[in-house]
Amino acid sequence: MDRITGHTELLTLMAYPIRHSSSPAMHNEALSYLGLDYAYLCFEVDQDNLPQAIESMRALKVRGGNISMPNKIAVMQYLDRLTPEAELCGAVNTIINDDGVLTGHITDGIGYIRGLRDHGFDIKGKKMTIVGAGGAAKAIQVQAALAGVREMSIFNIHDKYWPRVRETTALLNERLGCPTKLYGLEDLDALKREIWDSDLLANATEVGMTPQKAWTYIPDVSYFKPGMLVTDVIYAPPQTLFLKMAQEAGCETMNGFPMMLFQGAEAFRLWTGRDMPIAHMKEFLKI
Repeated sequence: MDRITGHTELLTLMAYPIRHSSSPAMHNEALSYLGLDYAYLCFEVDQDNLPQAIESMRALKVRGGNISMPNKIAVMQYLDRLTPEAELCGAVNTIINDDGVLTGHITDGIGYIRGLRDHGFDIKGKKMTIVGAGGAAKAIQVQAALAGVREMSIFNIHDKYWPRVRETTALLNERLGCPTKLYGLEDLDALKREIWDSDLLANATEVGMTPQKAWTYIPDVSYFKPGMLVTDVIYAPPQTLFLKMAQEAGCETMNGFPMMLFQGAEAFRLWTGRDMPIAHMKEFLKI
């Protein structure tokens, strides 16, 4: 803790649970590497104490923070401004504090697209199939549309999020001009057909993360088209059953580390005005 001074500015991560996160190690390493006088700390905050936590950012002059589940949507009502992307996504994962004015940003989708580009994949003009309807899924869907994806197929179970994913589908079609179709995940014939008609397949759900790491919604390897790129937002474990099956089918794969790195890099730039040292961070995170 030798680098903490009387001038050190605070950056935060608010979520519940959150002790498992790799973000503090990533951001503090980047800050130290660049010699920047900030410290990034985790706080377990749920929706019950979120209003007080956000107000404390103003009182303590916290420079900014990250917001994760279950707070990405709930936090919006406590902020002063939202970026156009955050408004489109209906979620926030990054806050900037400019002299008490709190602005909500969403960097998840940007992180995913930058991760694809870093992998050598340009989404423009491609067809994408994506499973999921949560905050990260919608951020990816919106950013993919903004990045020029040709068309998109969304699959989700008929759960409490179904009305929201129908709204997202309408948003993508009508406001962003991206031809998008919505299917129930139980429609296995449609799932296989759309995957085989796509260039990119993305899992944007928590299925495959501990304690669900022994499960996937893909019935067998025949659902994967050899040579396509298959991605997962999950980075712990680094290889989910979903990605293992994709590799067995002859697909390229990308886990959630690039998205985690690049969404963090965008937040880092917003807070500090400096670019995160990506090459150093890849080595540090063993990506």
